Amino acid sequence: MSKVYKILYYFFSVFPIRRKILFLSYYGCQYGCSPKYLSEYVVRVHPDWEIVWAFTTPKVYQVQGVKKVRYLSLRYFYELCTSRVVITNYRMTEDYRKRKGQYYVMTWHSSLRLKRIEKDAESFLPEHYVQMAKADSKKIDLLLSGCGYSDEIFKRAFWYNGVILQSGTPRCDIFYTNNMENRRGQIKQGLGVDKDTCLLLYAPTFRKGDDLSCYNLDFESLVKVLEESRSGEWKVLIRLHPHLLNYSNSFLNADNVVNVTNYDDIQELLLIADVLITDYSSLMFDFAETHRPCFLYAPDLEEYQKNDRSLYFDIKELPFPMSVTQDELEKRIRSIDQNEYSKSIDDFLQKVGSYEDGNASKRVTEYIEKWMI
Repeated sequence: MSKVYKILYYFFSVFPIRRKILFLSYYGCQYGCSPKYLSEYVVRVHPDWEIVWAFTTPKVYQVQGVKKVRYLSLRYFYELCTSRVVITNYRMTEDYRKRKGQYYVMTWHSSLRLKRIEKDAESFLPEHYVQMAKADSKKIDLLLSGCGYSDEIFKRAFWYNGVILQSGTPRCDIFYTNNMENRRGQIKQGLGVDKDTCLLLYAPTFRKGDDLSCYNLDFESLVKVLEESRSGEWKVLIRLHPHLLNYSNSFLNADNVVNVTNYDDIQELLLIADVLITDYSSLMFDFAETHRPCFLYAPDLEEYQKNDRSLYFDIKELPFPMSVTQDELEKRIRSIDQNEYSKSIDDFLQKVGSYEDGNASKRVTEYIEKWMI
């Protein structure tokens, strides 16, 4: 812990803890993931609670019912030290000092994952991250799980022996939203897309060294295949990993391709997507809740498992049709049987013991109510 942070924690810890929740998503870099959906639920049902969000650029975000502070500012440290509950989706750094009487909720950033994490991937992780993760896990009071399979991963690999709440994932609640079509229409309108346009979302994960060669898809050809096999007018939304934001415009090689890499809330993009193409991203498991087609395009499968990260599942045995070439991908898009696909999704969700039913935020809020007295 730096000397400056130590002084700030010491100084602000003399102030009393309040009935307040501080939310963070990816170190203040976005308003999204499970903290967003949990926060919105809390604002609705507990208007008497003080809700604070920390952002690296607070002016960018217009969030109703919350106070905003700049991440790592003096005000941030005051709010952090005086909040009853701290909720995040990522590891807090070793600088974080939890006070007695405070509670720390880790939502993590996926309901289930394909890539191995934490202790299960320790040989792939930097030593400084491993040390930070171990220290962080000692501070967590509540860890959220989206399914029984994740329970076992957390017990084995998270360096954590505390409570795992079988709540479901707050960020997946959006797939059970009332007035779904209205919500989809509003999101499309915000992106400048006609409400009747069908959308293919391409959302791959990143590779070591920011290698782009594995994203070599012909999007014009994919659109033609979709329009021929599924009818309607189609556009492609490209959402690269935020690490690749500076490269994302290089994929805008057709009029029907839209770059949404800097769009904060990936869940909203999943909600409006009629088809998803990804590779090793845990987004596939969130999108499964919609039962809409998800296709895996992984031309570098063997290399990825060897050099980047080993996997929890045999990717070829997942319910999502998998391809290593564009021709193969297009054939799978043309030939998919929606009824068979939907049944395979149901079977998979039952196999992993999914807790998702749209009530995750409610369950988590009810759990932390006892801390807010």
